[in-house]
Amino acid sequence: MEQTERKTFFADVIVPVPVPGTFTYRVPHALQHQVEAGKRAIVQFGKKKVYAGLVVKIHEELPRNHEPKYLIGFLDEKPIVNPLQLRFWEWIGQYYMSFPGEVMAAALPSALKLNSESNITLSPDYIPDQINLTDNEFLITEALSIQPKLSIAEVSSIVGFQKVMPLLKTMIEKKIIVMEEELQEKFREKTERVAMLHPTLSEGDNLRELMDQLARRAFKQLEILMVYLRETGFPAKPATPVPVNVLLEGAQATATQFKALTEKQVFLPSTRVVSRLGEYHAIKDLQSVILTSAQQTALDEIQQHFVEKDVTLLHGVTSSGKTEIYMKLIASYLEQGKQVLYLLPEIALTTQIIERLRTYFGNKVGVYHSRYHANEKVEVWNKVLDYAQQDNRNEHQVILGPRSALFLPYSNLGLIIVDEEHDYSYKQHEPSPRYQARDAAIVLASMSGAKVLLGSATPSFESYFNAQNGKYGLVKLTERYGGQLMPDIALVNMREEKRRKTAKSHFSSVLLNDIAEAVKAKEQVILFQNRRGFSLRLECEQCNWVPECRHCDVSLVYHKKNNMLRCHYCGYATAVPAQCPSCHSTALKMHGFGTEKVEEELGLIVPELKIARLDLDTTRSKHAFQQIIENFGSGRTNALVGTQMVTKGLDFDKVRIVGILNADNMISYPDFRAFERSFQLMAQVSGRAGRKHRQGKVVIQTHQPGHPIMKYVLNNDFEGLFFQQMSERKKFNYPPYYRIIQIQLFHRDNHTVNVAAYDLAKMLRENTQFEILGPEYPIVSRIKSLYIKQIILKFPRSTSSIPLKEFISRCVVRLQSSEQYKSIKIQIDVDPQ
Repeated sequence: MEQTERKTFFADVIVPVPVPGTFTYRVPHALQHQVEAGKRAIVQFGKKKVYAGLVVKIHEELPRNHEPKYLIGFLDEKPIVNPLQLRFWEWIGQYYMSFPGEVMAAALPSALKLNSESNITLSPDYIPDQINLTDNEFLITEALSIQPKLSIAEVSSIVGFQKVMPLLKTMIEKKIIVMEEELQEKFREKTERVAMLHPTLSEGDNLRELMDQLARRAFKQLEILMVYLRETGFPAKPATPVPVNVLLEGAQATATQFKALTEKQVFLPSTRVVSRLGEYHAIKDLQSVILTSAQQTALDEIQQHFVEKDVTLLHGVTSSGKTEIYMKLIASYLEQGKQVLYLLPEIALTTQIIERLRTYFGNKVGVYHSRYHANEKVEVWNKVLDYAQQDNRNEHQVILGPRSALFLPYSNLGLIIVDEEHDYSYKQHEPSPRYQARDAAIVLASMSGAKVLLGSATPSFESYFNAQNGKYGLVKLTERYGGQLMPDIALVNMREEKRRKTAKSHFSSVLLNDIAEAVKAKEQVILFQNRRGFSLRLECEQCNWVPECRHCDVSLVYHKKNNMLRCHYCGYATAVPAQCPSCHSTALKMHGFGTEKVEEELGLIVPELKIARLDLDTTRSKHAFQQIIENFGSGRTNALVGTQMVTKGLDFDKVRIVGILNADNMISYPDFRAFERSFQLMAQVSGRAGRKHRQGKVVIQTHQPGHPIMKYVLNNDFEGLFFQQMSERKKFNYPPYYRIIQIQLFHRDNHTVNVAAYDLAKMLRENTQFEILGPEYPIVSRIKSLYIKQIILKFPRSTSSIPLKEFISRCVVRLQSSEQYKSIKIQIDVDPQ
């Protein structure tokens, strides 16, 4: 009988390291029935490292250049990543010039990325008494004779110092020990102990007899049983499992008393998997939300645009009621069985929106963001992954989150809403891939056959340009909801205030008068200062010495709460000196002001204010932001001081006064988008003023009241600024007419990075399709002890970027293949912001 030849399969695997391409592994015959694209695979990489990679392709083609290693095993029973995601990852990697391993690291929740831990064991070649051991080597071999495997942390504990690798390297060379890599799964399902009534107690009079017996001898055990009967409705209803903690709390009993019942075979204890995600039920019908005629017209126009266009921009003034339109649109897609992704630029914004959406959609709304625990994020991932298999599809049909929510395993995506689409938080800066979530969402939607709605009161100029050119649909909402008036804007010349000595500290007399009136009327105030900390720099009045970060080319910011000088780039902190280290003078003066100082000084000037501060320093813990917002919303605080967080979509009925304390910081920034960003920030924070019953007021403090941007802000003239800036950008070759790629080089030695940047620029100039700026130092030329040089490449939007990116990659490889530049770190940022 002729024997059938067994097929050999190979798997292309993404390995979580920053290297180009995938790696091919041979699939053992015993594992061929398990191999599937989208599953995590355990693979050896290099001589010793073991990683959890991801299978992206299965084929029968033997690699030509090397003999592939065998794949070790699989971690998943079914794929955790679907084919759509793999296509999306590939696009992200190609467009943003990042490696597959970097994209996978950004996409997967951390608990699905396994740790590779190094352990040591005694070498099979080690023979005691034949090798002279040092004291530390003796301690380690003694420990290994008791415990056959030790982690690096355990070795450190045994020998009493941290840097043990040189010691272990010597022991490996002496063949005393061997080192192994072991993968550790991070995700753990949450379980709870439950109790089930023993089946024999449903027969005859057994339950009644037991209760009589317990009543005479063990009354507390009877109380536990009674709690069980109350919770389940037994015997009128079938017996069901009840959490043990519910029984103990209900009967105020102990674990020992419950154990006695299990020994008597009253209960059968077991464990079950439970969700870490809460249960939410819709408490209102969306039919109760009645759109105004303007909102209904906008909704109808959006749906009409979606017939012919995949992307529509909703340009609605602040407080125009965009969220109600989003909810109606979401409902229409849920009725079709589609999934909806609702993107927000900041975790901070999710708090208010979650409450509104869950009021109407209940458990259909899931939330995914970085403040969630790693295991919670995996549970959300699995809910979305299992959506296609759910019988009632009643959970996590709508996902709300920041840019990372793009990477969830959607299978039936119908709509993506990108709220506050102009916001620069949608751009990932560190680490790679440096993607723009708004642009990536449009690509994901295209791959999914879904529609995209971009929403903003101050759209990005790129999006508005596409809408003006007919690439996107454009819908406008020009009036505030319920006939609310746009806020009155007052421009205050701080030079004049200081000359007349009418200002108190950093507050103009106009702003303080308005705050006093608001307090009197039991209204609320929001103050915006786009710098955190207390003072922006310390300076010696004698010699002008300024304390700078040891690792970065920036001055240190003073934080009064912990009396420290802190670097906002690397986190370096040091105590405030009592005297100048340069001239020993004690005349040290604080300059500039951040949110911490605003909070303190405002409290001294207007003591009746109950002030909360909203910035990175006050919102580091998981629920801090929510607590601050709840306190402000309920009136427990009546003044909110903050950075950009206060500009983003917060909705409070009692806010009447908004103060922009230093508009000059924004308009003076050296960037071609400075006017656009300044307008967006000032218009957005202004939109927080005035809601249902009374016109709000915005006070803008500036030393440059005649600056051109102020005219556009005062008149809320978005289009006027847009067309003026488009003229400028077209003239000087900037987006949206040109594309930009930024290349940054990093090295500890300034000379090395200088020469490397010059050589790379020389290579890049071989391609005449680029307009090249630099090399030059960025605004901050050293961060974390690394000197930085940057090169800006510009090319027309009509030019295909694929061959240009391939050319850039070849140039980078050429540079780093040189011995003198191997230690140069290079970052590429496509469409920098």
